[in-house]
Amino acid sequence: MRADFPDFRLGSVLATSFTGTLSERHGDAVERIPVPHRLVDWLAVYGLAVDSCTTAQLDLARELRESIHAVATAAALQDALPAAAVRVINDRSTQGRAAAVLTPDGKRHWRLGPASRVEDALGVIAADAISVVSGERDGRLALCASPTCRAAFFDTSRSRTRRWCDMNTCGNRQKKARFNAGRRTGPEPAE
Repeated sequence: MRADFPDFRLGSVLATSFTGTLSERHGDAVERIPVPHRLVDWLAVYGLAVDSCTTAQLDLARELRESIHAVATAAALQDALPAAAVRVINDRSTQGRAAAVLTPDGKRHWRLGPASRVEDALGVIAADAISVVSGERDGRLALCASPTCRAAFFDTSRSRTRRWCDMNTCGNRQKKARFNAGRRTGPEPAE
């Protein structure tokens, strides 16, 4: 992967990790898939290798990403799911061609065929979003407590009380800000 692009923020849940390819949505947004070949790179990291990506396919991916973000945010807030976003997720899910296979350690893995296209990989991501939002997986959707981020993430912690989408970025940034604010408002130095 090329160093002139922002690093990917990788997580264990495919759908919410995909929404993380646009971070700091309420601050200085960081686009992690600004060009088609970066989407190819991201998909490969998640075992969804495709040979190429066009600008039109990148647009489809971004539409799916934003639809998943909208639905996951609504679900986390226990609001009604936006119909247009649900339609995009369902369309991508039904249009993709991938097979679920069982690994030797008993886990599900998605396999794309040798002639797979970006749309097939997007189908896998959409299917993952459906399983997360519908409650088929053990965990809960939550929103990052960082006021500049507010990313939807899937909390699988034991207590289901995780506050940050990523402790190494948002969590540390917020803890550092609280620490620095406490130092500024601390006791006056003795003279």
